[in-house]
Amino acid sequence: MDLRGRRALVTGASSGIGVSFAKQLAKSGASIVLTARRKERLEALAEQIRKEHGVTVEVVACDLGKPDGAKALWDATEGKGTQIDVLINNAGFGTKQPFVEQSWDKTFEELQLNLVSLTELTKRFSQVMVKRKSGHILNVASVGAYLPTPSMASYGAGKAYVRNFTEGLAYELSGTGVRACCLCPGATESEFADTAGLKLASWKKLAYMSADRCASIGLSALFRGRRNIVSGFWNSVGMFSLRFVPRPIAAWLAATFL
Repeated sequence: MDLRGRRALVTGASSGIGVSFAKQLAKSGASIVLTARRKERLEALAEQIRKEHGVTVEVVACDLGKPDGAKALWDATEGKGTQIDVLINNAGFGTKQPFVEQSWDKTFEELQLNLVSLTELTKRFSQVMVKRKSGHILNVASVGAYLPTPSMASYGAGKAYVRNFTEGLAYELSGTGVRACCLCPGATESEFADTAGLKLASWKKLAYMSADRCASIGLSALFRGRRNIVSGFWNSVGMFSLRFVPRPIAAWLAATFL
């Protein structure tokens, strides 16, 4: 990827895959806009990227879990004339808890961040990209998009939405000069498990993919024109195999192994 002269916006950039996205895009020459809630982390990452890659890095602290978050991010970038050529919709979280026990406020925040803000940002930025006849959008879903997920029901359903939404959008964008791709990571080294409350045996963590590898797979698929990509060979095999598994069994598998 040669992204010199282009600018990339990465949401959820304060940790995990978001950090890797930002570093790899900067390595390819892109100027970077970092956004997340934790401004101090973003500032530290921005300084590191500037030193290592010599590109311009801007920090926009923003909470996309709030209804006005996406509009605020738009106003701080394209809304004030800062052109975004690559949008990485990476921000998201899940909570492992039975749906009926989770507070509505937490469920609302999750849906707002994982679905609504992602959709609004995609809407706003894709419109101006189409006018310019150039742009790339990567929406991060999950292997949870492929199966019902007990105790993370709204999360899995939300990621299924992201996958189907992005693939449909990618088809619509054919011939416009704008590309959209969905990345579906499996278990990846990040803060996701701790935030979600997943209690994992140490042996399971050994199978985690690195955040750098996951980000690399996603960016490669985006710039090669893929519409959807599952990160990793065995994750891809597993998701393909689910086509032949009855839905009740798929739910049991998710409940048993998550």
